[in-house]
Amino acid sequence: MRVLWAAFLAAHLLVAWWGWVLPSQPMGDVVLVYQPWSAAALNGGAVVGITTTWVYPQLALVPMLLAQLFAVPFTSVMGGDGAYLIGWAILVTVCDLFGFAALVGRGRTRRRRTAGWMWTAALVLLGPIAMYRIDAITVPLAIVGGLWLAQRPRVGAALLTIGAWIKIWPAAIVLAAIADGRRAWSTAVTAASVTAVIMLVLVLLGADRALFGFLTEQTGRGLQIEAVAATPFLWLAMVGIASIDYSFDILTYQITAPGAEVVAALLTPLMGVVVLGILVVAVLRARHGVLWQRMLPALAMAVVVALIVTNKVGSPQFQTWLFAPAILWIVFDRPRAQLPSALVLLLCALTFTIYPLTYDGLLQAEAFPVLLITARNAVLVILLFHAVRSVVHAPVSPHLTRTR
Repeated sequence: MRVLWAAFLAAHLLVAWWGWVLPSQPMGDVVLVYQPWSAAALNGGAVVGITTTWVYPQLALVPMLLAQLFAVPFTSVMGGDGAYLIGWAILVTVCDLFGFAALVGRGRTRRRRTAGWMWTAALVLLGPIAMYRIDAITVPLAIVGGLWLAQRPRVGAALLTIGAWIKIWPAAIVLAAIADGRRAWSTAVTAASVTAVIMLVLVLLGADRALFGFLTEQTGRGLQIEAVAATPFLWLAMVGIASIDYSFDILTYQITAPGAEVVAALLTPLMGVVVLGILVVAVLRARHGVLWQRMLPALAMAVVVALIVTNKVGSPQFQTWLFAPAILWIVFDRPRAQLPSALVLLLCALTFTIYPLTYDGLLQAEAFPVLLITARNAVLVILLFHAVRSVVHAPVSPHLTRTR
């Protein structure tokens, strides 16, 4: 166990250091947007999500403010930007260590040790983007919340809901838990109650008009170059039919080409249809008495991957969303977790080669990075297919089979 804990901590140190030395500023969001947002809130300026609309749910500001606190001891030596980067890396590491403790504990079970090694490997294979984005804060919340759905469903649902108010994606695991049918009512009531409390506090703080800004601010996005649906346009960009342009409004690179806007507009309703379809299949399977341990991790993976595959944004940090479902799959159903875990690790490695290692070439639509991202996006589709198939074929409880 000491080796596992040491490897997990060493992975954070390595990945944090990579953020400083690798190209394309993989920690850029931390100092370019997180630090100014949190500094403005502390210094009497605009409070994002409260006084102005924001692209993130309001609780995302909390870790950004905490990073300011962790940065204080380093300010005199490193300056503002450097200190904040260190503070952010420390905050992510501390959060992950708490999550890791809940996952592996004293390492008494092989499946939890395996899950711990998987998390460690995923961090290293994904690289600095695994730490230097707000998504990193939600990973341990989603892992612990998902694990506790089994024995402490109310606490697990509460943690997942809090995570969703930092970055929306943990709500996918809540939906999966409700559709799975085991303690669905308790999970749903807890999630709704936590959401109601958070919304009440935000309204009292003055966020009435900006309350749902994280939803409305996303509607104007175009098709981001890393999105799965952007893959054909990248090949067209190689021959000059499409182009890659920078959007100063949302600070990202997007596709400009005939049909790109139509594709972007169709993806959001498609996402709703696909996710709803997966959940309906899961509800039908649950009504037939399917084993929840077999279906929950596969269903969580299916919904999370669907959010990525049908997204008009394809940011590399989205791969961190896969950590929690993969870990849940190992803990709850280890014999059948090998393929999805291997696919997640492959996705991490491919994403690392794209961002930050060959990202400059991707912006120029060069063949090698376009081929890499095509492979990455294809693996995402394969993982979605496998997860949905696992939901469909999850076995019925032997007890229910005998009583029929």
